[in-house]
Amino acid sequence: MISYYKTVDSRLIELEDIVPGCWVSVVDPTAQERKMLIDKYGLDSDFLKSSLDEEESSRVEQEENQTLIIVDTAVSDVQKDDTLIFYTMPLGIILTEQNVFTISLRENKVIDDVVEGRLRNIQTQFRTQFVLRLMMNITASFLIYLKQIDKTSTVMQRKLHGAMKNHELIQMLELEKSLIYLSTSLKSNDVTMNKILRGRVVKLYEEDQDLLEDVLIELKQAQEMATIYSGILAGIVEAFGSVISNNLNIVMWRLTIITIILAIPTMVFSFYGMNTSDLPGAQFTWIPTVAAIVLTAMVAMILLLYKKK
Repeated sequence: MISYYKTVDSRLIELEDIVPGCWVSVVDPTAQERKMLIDKYGLDSDFLKSSLDEEESSRVEQEENQTLIIVDTAVSDVQKDDTLIFYTMPLGIILTEQNVFTISLRENKVIDDVVEGRLRNIQTQFRTQFVLRLMMNITASFLIYLKQIDKTSTVMQRKLHGAMKNHELIQMLELEKSLIYLSTSLKSNDVTMNKILRGRVVKLYEEDQDLLEDVLIELKQAQEMATIYSGILAGIVEAFGSVISNNLNIVMWRLTIITIILAIPTMVFSFYGMNTSDLPGAQFTWIPTVAAIVLTAMVAMILLLYKKK
């Protein structure tokens, strides 16, 4: 799908076709739309292909009168077992002489924020500033997801004491893996933005320079948060495994005690069930019953006193 937007009187409006100074949003384009982007709008075919590659890493590249900026954006999803996961997907930004193209293989929260007006001070005719504001929003989304991971891990900690199943542990492992993805993408984005800061690829004005420095500060903050949360989560996952193992040991200990107690009446009645009259009180049926009850009570009291100690 291809959509066209332009800022008019400080408002972002949707257009029917491309005009100078507009922003072109491309989401999961069809083969026909890809051909149109190359033939009609003159986009570099390699740039377009790289923007639609899920495995493409964050980088910046220039070819003739076009500049490609690929950045990683944070995405959240819920699996069938209600496990919350976070990962990243590339967003391609192609700057031409008159327009800005954003290309994504799937719908992107960052793009939706711009379209729905949640991102302020958008001026599509100022291409570099528009890109930097997109980057600021992308970095802000990383911070939001990092805080969400922290809150989710806090909720999981409350379930730590009584955990005996692997479900909670798997959720924590997914969060730990998500943090690795986010942390790696933040580092890649930081390298890309530092290349832009040097001004060799994209021309920067004074206002753009200040905005780019703000983006870099936010990226550093996000990286520090990801590092801190990774350390905390690693400790929690290790504690989770130990608690689950300990809880299972307690359950097995209780089951063993119950088995020992229940074995006493069986042993008594087994002895008195033999064809012999040498056992005391063998001629009375109530004797083994009383003996089984007394022995069971004695063993249960001994084990209870041992547990209290």
